[in-house]
Amino acid sequence: MTMVAEKGVRPLFDVAIVGGGLVGASLAIALAPSGKRIALIEAAAPPKSKPSWDERCIALNVASRRIYEHLGLWPALRPEAEPITATHISERGRFGVTRFTAEEAGEEALGWNVPVRALGAVLWQKLGELPNVTVVCPAKVEGLETDAEAVRLRVIPSEARDPLPARLVVACDGAHSAIRTALGIGAQERDYHQVAIVGAVRAGRPHRGVAYERFLPGGPLALIPKPDGRCGVIWTVPADQAPSMLAWSDAEFLAALQDAFGQRLGKFLETGRRNGHALTRVMSDALTAPRVIFAGNAAQSLHPVAAQGFNLGLRDVATVAELVADAADPGAPEVLAEYTARRASERERVSSFTDQLVRIFSNSIPVLAETRHWGLLALDLLPPVKRAVLRQNLGFAGGTPAVARK
Repeated sequence: MTMVAEKGVRPLFDVAIVGGGLVGASLAIALAPSGKRIALIEAAAPPKSKPSWDERCIALNVASRRIYEHLGLWPALRPEAEPITATHISERGRFGVTRFTAEEAGEEALGWNVPVRALGAVLWQKLGELPNVTVVCPAKVEGLETDAEAVRLRVIPSEARDPLPARLVVACDGAHSAIRTALGIGAQERDYHQVAIVGAVRAGRPHRGVAYERFLPGGPLALIPKPDGRCGVIWTVPADQAPSMLAWSDAEFLAALQDAFGQRLGKFLETGRRNGHALTRVMSDALTAPRVIFAGNAAQSLHPVAAQGFNLGLRDVATVAELVADAADPGAPEVLAEYTARRASERERVSSFTDQLVRIFSNSIPVLAETRHWGLLALDLLPPVKRAVLRQNLGFAGGTPAVARK
């Protein structure tokens, strides 16, 4: 891995990845075995930090685990990954409950909760071992031009006097993608008028690997297993309530959380740092442009309910890697068309699934209250419906890349 671009005239890269976050770094690693010449452009390398009990985590489903196994990264991630062996879905004030277990899925676990710190460190360590990956960092793209042969990226700061050329650009630069904006491609945005309060708690009872999703009038509350009986918290609340909730003392937060969640994990004993994140769904109007592919949040940024977003983006990554591996020209129209064909339907299905969950369960209209109540019961009582939802949550509902298929 080279940390800066060469001086003088830059060579033609096969693929330039804009954005070196979890999705972009994963893509660079996935593309490396093809032997293609890869550039990864990132504004800032992930900061080095020590483990902390209240650090932010991300839930990987089974398909994502298989992708990281294929990339040879899972052995390094597994020691810090807390298995999720079951999920418990309920609604406050109702008796309908849905449960999913690893046993009924035929898997070791339904997913794994991995510290973002650990995932970033493993990815960037692997990048350092790849001779055909050039990391241009710190840097950002300030503009681009496309011709018949390549996209030419204007990168700053830069010691090279010419733009960085690539046969294919993959934009992994987030929900408000600068590449998408530069190309004049719009996006459909839906403001949920909600904020996700993210933190962690220590509970009096062991979680036993169970992840809880509890639907409240203002939005879903999720508690995700972490090591030593700790739980990650993602509490979605109305945006106008978030400032006062974030200003609560630890004691006030724990009391409110206890009231909202109940006693399934006993008494909540301690809470850590808490941050708020405004929730908006952003769907790019296109998955490709001439010699450009959008992946991860640059293609779709979803509500965190059911933990679908990053896992969907990682399947984007695996699909790009499959298509580019044997392509003589990674940016050829047929490659772009095949990417859209493989990803469009799953993107629509998963985004609609999360959107409908938010709309149905964040609504106090009596008719909808009854509908969601019976829907939870149906999930638990109707095996075909339950199996379909389970396969989606595992990442196997359709459009799954070959390296992740069950």
